[in-house]
Amino acid sequence: MTLRILYICLGYCLAPFAFGLVLWRGVRDRSYWRALHERFGFGSRLPAGGLWVHAVSVGEVQAAAALVRLLQARYPALPLVLTTATPTGRSRAEHLFGAAVTVRYLPYDLPDAVARFLDRIRPRLAVILETELWPNLYRACAGRGIPIVLASARLSARSARRYRWLAALARTTLSGDVVIAAQSEADRERFVAIGANPARSHVVGNIKFDFELSAGAARAGAALREMIGVERPVWVAGSTHAGEEEQLLDAQDALARLLPGALLVLAPRHPPRFDSVAALLRRRGTRFVTRSSGAPVDADTTVLLVDTLGELVHFYAAGDVAFVGGSLVAVGGHNLLEPAALAKPIVSGPHTFNDARAAQLLGEAGALELVSDSAALARRLAALLVDPAARARAGAQGLAAVTANRGALGRLLKLIEPRVQPGAGG
Repeated sequence: MTLRILYICLGYCLAPFAFGLVLWRGVRDRSYWRALHERFGFGSRLPAGGLWVHAVSVGEVQAAAALVRLLQARYPALPLVLTTATPTGRSRAEHLFGAAVTVRYLPYDLPDAVARFLDRIRPRLAVILETELWPNLYRACAGRGIPIVLASARLSARSARRYRWLAALARTTLSGDVVIAAQSEADRERFVAIGANPARSHVVGNIKFDFELSAGAARAGAALREMIGVERPVWVAGSTHAGEEEQLLDAQDALARLLPGALLVLAPRHPPRFDSVAALLRRRGTRFVTRSSGAPVDADTTVLLVDTLGELVHFYAAGDVAFVGGSLVAVGGHNLLEPAALAKPIVSGPHTFNDARAAQLLGEAGALELVSDSAALARRLAALLVDPAARARAGAQGLAAVTANRGALGRLLKLIEPRVQPGAGG
């Protein structure tokens, strides 16, 4: 009890700083100022008894897309709410689902904010993706009899050690009707070790493997390739971060000396950084154009800066090789499965702990190679870009690995269905 009170007090102390950070970010990106009231649990009241899915940011929203569509098909009479924590996640959700799903922010984990939020959405079930453990939220759900399914649940050894310092709070958080649908047996064991009920802890796999590429992805990729040049070597660096773009540009400079005409398609992870990355390119004297400008990508262009949203998968489809960002810096890496599903060979930095299982599977399949720095990246890119057979082989092996690991969504649904009242689907 004392630990929970300390957690609540700390939450109230930190909430003004968290909200202040949102306001500060809104100075440069006005999307942060949208629906600020929702961060404290306010918002319109929705019909009771719906389904609620939480996906913290863009990657989780994308992973949740197939689940949301499956729930809509299975329970068409039930309203569905999707919450996220970031403006980019919210924007992506609205783009994917339109008016068919209510999208809003998850509130800060404060007792009164959580209570207002649950009063307004009144769900019969919560499905929360990956590792979102919020003590006040879970306690409030338990008090209202709202079951929680933690889907594609993952818990690294490092995170598990941290939770053990808060063992009593973790046990209380997981003591309600919480079902763990873990990505792997190791994840399941770690959740049990911090207090999850073993009888409610299962291994279902990673629903990210069950995602569906849009029907027009290949067609859009072909059109983009016509725009940027069919004959020239093209590599696509997606979801990149500060401190990483410099290394990628060093690799591009080295690659251009080996393969004149090589083009880097550079897609930073966060929209507020588009301008700063453009400034970096100007400082380096790089010949570049931005996607938003509509300027032609001519033979002298060495970098195409993707400063738009929702096009990364199309550029992956257009490229010869994919580099997945957040991995040359200690962010943990981003979605490796999209380029794999497009049968593209993948290169990544060494930091892949955000999805270690996918990195392991793709590495073992021969679809992914890890590099430690810009020089190693340039060498690997050059080897792939001059060898179409090697690219085709690595791409095919990645696609096969994705296909072989599908099915988590069906196993997850079997855990969800008993917690939705019979006949709810109409």
